[in-house]
Amino acid sequence: MTNFPVTTSTLSATALGTLVKHQYNLTEDFKCSLFRTGINHTYFLKNINTTYVLRVYCYNWRTKQEVLEELKLLELLKNSGLSVSYALADKNNNLIQKIQAPEGERYAVLFSFAEGEKVRFIDNNTCFAIGTLMGKIHNVTKEKTIARINYTTEALVTKPYNFTSKYFDANLPEMEYIRAQGQKVEESFKNLMHTKIPKGIIHLDIWYDNMSITNNKEITIFDFDFCGNGYLVLDVAYFCKQLFHIETDKEVYQLKLKEFLKGYQKQRVLSKEEVDFIPIAANAIWLFYLGVQAQRFDWSNIFLSKNYLKMYIGRLENWNTYCSKNKNAFTL
Repeated sequence: MTNFPVTTSTLSATALGTLVKHQYNLTEDFKCSLFRTGINHTYFLKNINTTYVLRVYCYNWRTKQEVLEELKLLELLKNSGLSVSYALADKNNNLIQKIQAPEGERYAVLFSFAEGEKVRFIDNNTCFAIGTLMGKIHNVTKEKTIARINYTTEALVTKPYNFTSKYFDANLPEMEYIRAQGQKVEESFKNLMHTKIPKGIIHLDIWYDNMSITNNKEITIFDFDFCGNGYLVLDVAYFCKQLFHIETDKEVYQLKLKEFLKGYQKQRVLSKEEVDFIPIAANAIWLFYLGVQAQRFDWSNIFLSKNYLKMYIGRLENWNTYCSKNKNAFTL
């Protein structure tokens, strides 16, 4: 009897542990355990002294070239003295392991561990430090390109809407709102074509869930799976929007926001055009990630529903209301 075809599998932590210990010459006391399944699958390899992170990319999610480009970027940032989680080479100096999973070939990469904890509610000083680190990253990646996605309106708005429309009726009020916001994004991007707003390599997913913070306030950013080319201010905008949804007290939010922007602009000054673009830029990424959730229904099926769509678009509406009432929110 032949094996029945699968679309997504969860690989054995025990087997992965054996593979990694052999390929990376790790001692036998390292234990591999599954941490999280998601867009990619994450495992921890630990012994009493050391922790490594193993990411197993889902089948057909990234090409080998795209993964290599991500790892090249991490090496560039690491060599520039910036605190990011980076890939480790195996005994043959390979950064990528190929695994024959039931659904097809998948890639695995061993990363350094980001010391500290994920901190959802961050204080003002930490906001400043995050802004500083993001600004330093952008000073390295400014005017550089990477052989990965270009974050145009096609990538941020058009394709995501097409993915989302496979699961939700186009006549739903939320879908109508998405279309209207998408048009505003497209108009704003067209207007920016005549400006000199800096572009470069961006992370696109910098928020508390993709950074670790130690007790000494040392910050390490990880998960560059969505890195690509685009306006640098996209990273700034996304952090501003995520912080907005986390901090319910908007007076406190405004204080934390200012500290983040001060930290960032200590490294790279934002032009007026960039500052004015922040509300729309954040919306573009918000629409993009809704598209990712629809695209990867194998992962999102446990939560992607009409109720979720209402909640998700409700947050977008709240952000737009706040930005319209606080025109100078992002101006220092």
